[in-house]
Amino acid sequence: MSARVIVTGSRLWRWPEVVHGALNATLGELGRLTVVHGGCPRGADAAASGWAVSAWARRFDTGLEVWPADWEQHGKAAGPRRNTAMVAAGADLVLAFPLGASVGTRGCMRLAAAAGIEVRDLGAQR
Repeated sequence: MSARVIVTGSRLWRWPEVVHGALNATLGELGRLTVVHGGCPRGADAAASGWAVSAWARRFDTGLEVWPADWEQHGKAAGPRRNTAMVAAGADLVLAFPLGASVGTRGCMRLAAAAGIEVRDLGAQR
């Protein structure tokens, strides 16, 4: 069985090597991973996707779950609704990469902490 790890972060996050390093360390710590993120095509989500589908990660049978927000149907509530669903599905760990206010990222961090999921704030690692 693999550990579910939610990656949440700013869409403006521009240090993919920090995300990759955190995921490498988590792989070493927890073993097989399923990386879960919100599907933003840039920033921390994109870095997490890139890592999860890399030849390196695939050697360890890494899984990937993408939870895109339905902005068309839910408007501004789409991000929080998606984050609530991701957290409710359960996880072993949240790796967070906030940048500045990062309202959605910080909201996901709060939801996870309230659900008893360990949250690692890696925003200062840039």
